[in-house]
Amino acid sequence: MANRGYAPSGTALLLGARNSMRARLWLVSALVLTLSATALADRRSDAKAQVDFGIAVAQKGLWKEATRCWLKAIEFDPTYAAAWNDLGIGYEQMGQFDDARKAYEKALELEPNNNFIRNNYDLFREIYDRQNRRRSR
Repeated sequence: MANRGYAPSGTALLLGARNSMRARLWLVSALVLTLSATALADRRSDAKAQVDFGIAVAQKGLWKEATRCWLKAIEFDPTYAAAWNDLGIGYEQMGQFDDARKAYEKALELEPNNNFIRNNYDLFREIYDRQNRRRSR
C-alpha cells in the first residue's frame, strides 16, 4: 500500500523553518521593544520625581540641593528637556552663568518649540548679556 499522506519536500521544510525563524525573531524584537519602552518609562518617571523634588527644594531657596536633584534627573533621562531647563534656572540662581547657558541650550536642543524653555532662555540671555556689557565697560 502506498502512503497517500502529505510528506513535505525539502523546500517546504526549509520555508517552514524560515517562517518559524522569522516569527521567533519578530517575537524577540517585540519583547525587546516592550522591555525597552518600560525601562524608558521608568527612567522618565525617576527623572520626573527628581525634578519635582528639586522644584520643592528650590522653593525653599536651597538652590545647590535643587541643582543636585536636576543633575540626577538628567542622569536618569538625558533627553528630559524640563530637567535641563530647571538645571539652567538653578545654575543661574547660583551665579554659574556659563553652565546655565549650556543647560538652557541643551533644553532647547531637545525641545526647540517649547515656548516655556524659550522664554526662560531669552530672559536669561537678556540679563546675562547686560551683565557682560557692564563688566566690559
